[in-house]
Amino acid sequence: MNELRAKWRRIRALTVKEARQILRDPSSIAIGIVFPLMMILLFGYGLSLDVAKVSVAVLDNDASTESIRLIGAFRLSPYFRLTVTHSLGEAQALVMDRAVDGIVQIPANFSRKLHMGAAQIQILVNGTDANQARIMQAYAQGPIAVWAAAALGTPAAGSGVAVISRMWFNEANDSHYFLIPGLIVLVMTIIGSFLTAMVVAREWERGTLEALFVTPMRAGEFLASKFIPYFGLGMIGFVLCLLAGKFLFHVPLRGSFFLLCLAAMIYLVVALGIGLLVSTLVKSQFLASQLAMLLTFLPAMMLSGFLYDLRSMPIAIQLVTYVLPARYAVALLQTIYLAGNVRSVIWLNLAVLTAMAIALVTATRLATRKQLSS
Repeated sequence: MNELRAKWRRIRALTVKEARQILRDPSSIAIGIVFPLMMILLFGYGLSLDVAKVSVAVLDNDASTESIRLIGAFRLSPYFRLTVTHSLGEAQALVMDRAVDGIVQIPANFSRKLHMGAAQIQILVNGTDANQARIMQAYAQGPIAVWAAAALGTPAAGSGVAVISRMWFNEANDSHYFLIPGLIVLVMTIIGSFLTAMVVAREWERGTLEALFVTPMRAGEFLASKFIPYFGLGMIGFVLCLLAGKFLFHVPLRGSFFLLCLAAMIYLVVALGIGLLVSTLVKSQFLASQLAMLLTFLPAMMLSGFLYDLRSMPIAIQLVTYVLPARYAVALLQTIYLAGNVRSVIWLNLAVLTAMAIALVTATRLATRKQLSS
């Protein structure tokens, strides 16, 4: 009993010491609180996968009643902003100058061929951004269908089938619904791995770790004192993301709040484990921070499904993503946020993250024990 009390006293003393170190270090506060706030605002308001108010140049070579009505349908669409041009060269110059994103060209024989049932219009799209180009092509079908229904009494496709579509899990068609869960993973990755990657290395550089060697402190107590303060800091970042998603971007939470918190805490343990393992093995703060950035932040940004669909990547890259914790965390949080408690997705990803957390904590303790005994 006395040994247990002494153990908890040592953990508490070391934890208080580490917490005071965080409060005294402006860089820790900046990375732990200020930087997540900046990321929430920048990614939330600055990054969007939606395409709205597409600028197009309109060239009407027919100047007929039908062509004017068609242009009017484009004007009424909430997705287009029109610029009237008088020649193809003028429209092409606007595209080259990035003043518009595409050209809608109505040929001179449009009205005559319309009555013959063979009318065509040309849509030239700037394909520099392939994703935006595909979205623009899809958007253009809307005004054309509206005009065809009013002018001809039939959809532009000419069939008698009407398609009624419904978007599941994101009825607002807002990319923030997709981005905010991934942003939570990104914030916890930075706090968990980047900050903790330097804590043990800092002790080595400052020479304070040697002083700890002569105390009764054990490896597990040392790691716990490093783990607890940064776990609390990571949860603060998580709460900030939750509040931003709820009140700034109005992202719905369809799943269990308890499961969301559990998933966030397990992933945070994984991120902390990676950071502490790197910090234990590398005695330079600079090198530890670079390794943490390379091993955690960049994969979480590019290879987790946060921004890019993993299925569109080459097979070799897809195989690499299976060893990245952020892949499972992004899938887990997006499912809980948008689809709800889908057990087949939640329990599988939770199990993988839990196994990773146990493996990383165990590896870190073994590495730390080796260092302390040397």
